[in-house]
Amino acid sequence: MADNARAKKLADLIQVVVAEKLQRGIKDPRLGTHVTITDTRVTGDLREATVFYTVYGDDEERASAAAGLESAKGILRSAVGAAAGTKFTPTLAFVADALPDNAKAIEDLLDRARASDAKVREASSGATYAGGADPYRKPEDESAENDEDSPSA
Repeated sequence: MADNARAKKLADLIQVVVAEKLQRGIKDPRLGTHVTITDTRVTGDLREATVFYTVYGDDEERASAAAGLESAKGILRSAVGAAAGTKFTPTLAFVADALPDNAKAIEDLLDRARASDAKVREASSGATYAGGADPYRKPEDESAENDEDSPSA
């Protein structure tokens, strides 16, 4: 079993090699300039590599990019094997990265929170305090109350 440092080095190498090969070496129109390799993970035994990617565009472009990556898997694995120089070249699995979708969902939630805060701010613009600006008792207030409660002779 390989150590984690070796797996991380191989993962970084795979990410660079696949990105460069997609940019320069593969002439598939489905894999134009809108495919970005975001991360790569390699198993501990260095046999399998998962390559995460994002595609700039709509669902149709994402599907065509996924098909293009599947068809180019052999060429990309050969390029990784030549660059890595290891005894066994890891198999490549391409997974669409969910990071942009998660970021979009978070942005939508933040927009809803900002709108809700704006409504609350608007509703409270003319409001006044129910019990005064400072509803807490202060020591000088207690001494004034004690003076009023004591009988005067």
